[in-house]
Amino acid sequence: MSSQPSDDHAVVPDGKPKSKGRELAVRVVSALVLIAVVLGITMLKDHRPFLVMISVGVALLCIEWGVMMAPNISGRIAVAVATAAIAALFVGYLGHPLLSILMLCFGSLCAGLYAYRLHVGWVDAAYGALYIGWPAIVIMWLHQSKRGVEWVFFAFLIAWAADSAAFAAGKFFGGPKLWPRYSPNKTWAGFAGGLIAGMLTAGALSDITGLFKHDTSASVVGLLVALATMAGDLWESALKRRFGVKDAGTLIPGHGGLLDRVDGLMFAIVAIGGIRLLVMLGTEI
Repeated sequence: MSSQPSDDHAVVPDGKPKSKGRELAVRVVSALVLIAVVLGITMLKDHRPFLVMISVGVALLCIEWGVMMAPNISGRIAVAVATAAIAALFVGYLGHPLLSILMLCFGSLCAGLYAYRLHVGWVDAAYGALYIGWPAIVIMWLHQSKRGVEWVFFAFLIAWAADSAAFAAGKFFGGPKLWPRYSPNKTWAGFAGGLIAGMLTAGALSDITGLFKHDTSASVVGLLVALATMAGDLWESALKRRFGVKDAGTLIPGHGGLLDRVDGLMFAIVAIGGIRLLVMLGTEI
């Protein structure tokens, strides 16, 4: 949903800036490449490549967090936050999800104390470990659970559909702003488009996988996960305003930082994790 050199204003014969078409092409190509890689690794029966992919993602997110939070000592903060998050992730991978949560909390506290000694925001460092580490633990647990690939696909595809539809609907329809103080580009039309896309995607996936027993259940799941996606996107916008940055980074061509692309997905993963836990506890959906 989130989205100069002098040649950015160059004009082609029809009067449109060259940069617009080039920027769109870069966004589409980079998105397709990332989606193909992520889905390909997710489909593997061996969980180790998935663990490596999530670990790399966590490390990159921690680097971006360090740069946003404390640019002058970003490397130290990134190492502290990444150590807490990745250590907890590996404990979860080894089959100890509850212990991994306890380790994440302890690691978060340690990262905060380290930041305090460096005279930077200790709350920001501690929160960064929790913010990045929690979804990583949940998605690893999902992938290793029964029919785990399908659960992970639900998180990925609903979040991507909701995010893309919200961006498109917001651009096409415009209208009143959703939260202008923190995210001036997001509209209520985009919000509604994202929710509808999430529900439709969940319904289609349920028909294909048979993961849910009732069509209504799939629609509700889609609505909840889409809502979580929108909330994650808005929350990251507020965080960027807090740190005074426009983008979390420049890692992905045409998209900004990795956090700019997975902000909604992180919340969607936690939402799917909660739904998965309800199913494991015997809730029929």
